[in-house]
Amino acid sequence: MSAADEDTLPQEDDGFEEMESSGSDEDVMEGDGQAGDGEEKVYVPGLQALQPGEELEMDRSAYRMYHECQTGAPCLSFDVVRDGEGEGREQFPLSLVLCAGTQADTALSNRLIVMRMHNLHGTDKEKEENESSDEESDEDEEDEDNKPQLELAMMPHYGGINRVRVTQRGEQALAAVWSEKGQVEIFDLRPQLEAVHSSSVMSAFVKQQKEATPLFSFAGHMSEGFAIDWSPKVPGRLVSGDCKKNIHVWEPQEGGTWKIDQRPFSSHSKSVEDLQWSPTEATVFASCSVDQSIRIWDIRAPPNSMLSANEAHSSDINVISWNRTEPFILSGGDDGLLKVWDLRQFQSGRPVASFKQHSAPVTSVQWSPADSSVFAAAGADDVVSQWDLSVESCEEGGQAEGLKQLPPQLLFLHQGQKEVKEIHWHPQIPGVLISTALSGFNIFRTISV
Repeated sequence: MSAADEDTLPQEDDGFEEMESSGSDEDVMEGDGQAGDGEEKVYVPGLQALQPGEELEMDRSAYRMYHECQTGAPCLSFDVVRDGEGEGREQFPLSLVLCAGTQADTALSNRLIVMRMHNLHGTDKEKEENESSDEESDEDEEDEDNKPQLELAMMPHYGGINRVRVTQRGEQALAAVWSEKGQVEIFDLRPQLEAVHSSSVMSAFVKQQKEATPLFSFAGHMSEGFAIDWSPKVPGRLVSGDCKKNIHVWEPQEGGTWKIDQRPFSSHSKSVEDLQWSPTEATVFASCSVDQSIRIWDIRAPPNSMLSANEAHSSDINVISWNRTEPFILSGGDDGLLKVWDLRQFQSGRPVASFKQHSAPVTSVQWSPADSSVFAAAGADDVVSQWDLSVESCEEGGQAEGLKQLPPQLLFLHQGQKEVKEIHWHPQIPGVLISTALSGFNIFRTISV
């Protein structure tokens, strides 16, 4: 993978990089899939194998924006921090803020990171479409002006971080962190957020380098876990689940503390892998498990699940996502399947859609916040896929061989990362998707979404 425009930060030897268009281990598949001049061909992961000596080349024309970022140790989980830059913004250059947690080689080497990426420009294709033609400007100077920037505010955290989820409660930006310590901790991100927006604050922040101190922590799970979600309806309400099948609901209290139920929700028979609050019902949440079931709960009822789809997948169910505006839940499992469940017919045990595109376990799924029919998924096959359920099959000629075997709802396949762990759409920038993998972060927008 070749990279350019490295920007080294004074406090860490970390870079923010922009991919060059040739010689990269990068491949895309866009919906129409036309091969050019009979020479280039579309490579479809899972349907073809690269021959010895063959190398994938990134097609930059398939992206409106593409950037890369490394943070030293890999981050298995992150979340997008909402900012004050406005909703629905699409004008370049763009900026965004993430909160992430590392999985370093030693417990002492881990960090809770707030990262601000700014001066993010579009690809050459996007620039051509948007620029007025002042061709006399110096190209080197222009490249320097377009260089992406990265600020990192890192706090030492003892123990690898399994999952990070961020919310806003009043003036506080809060991060809930599941770590290998077997604890769920709540952190106030304000010091780090101030640092990434001010060089003088950052200088003072870097000198301190004190360990992250949680506002609140809970060790009652008595085991490690991954599942956690903030309520979108009740600020500060949280749900967390562990590898011993127990789920706890946290209720925010005055003074920055939480009251946690004494009796866990425990209908699952194996590890709880993911949790999602309903976007419309304040007391309802969903869970998925290694026991191959998806369950719906109401915190007002006894701690047993209300609804259950048993054997929803043929193996572990790793991730779920609850559609913001439609009664659908999306799930992904070790079987590589993506399934869409209609909550109005949930107990039938039959999904309304099922897709087998990933050739390895699905590691992350999320509905688009901007379009209720669009979702993205990531897998251990090093592929990020984008889908649109509103697309119907049409028999058009001229499709490249191989693409005919793909479902019409599949919009795009993005590659170039190793072991993709988590993806998130940016809630304020339409179409922008962020993915984290062992090889770092990708921040991109395709021409499909």
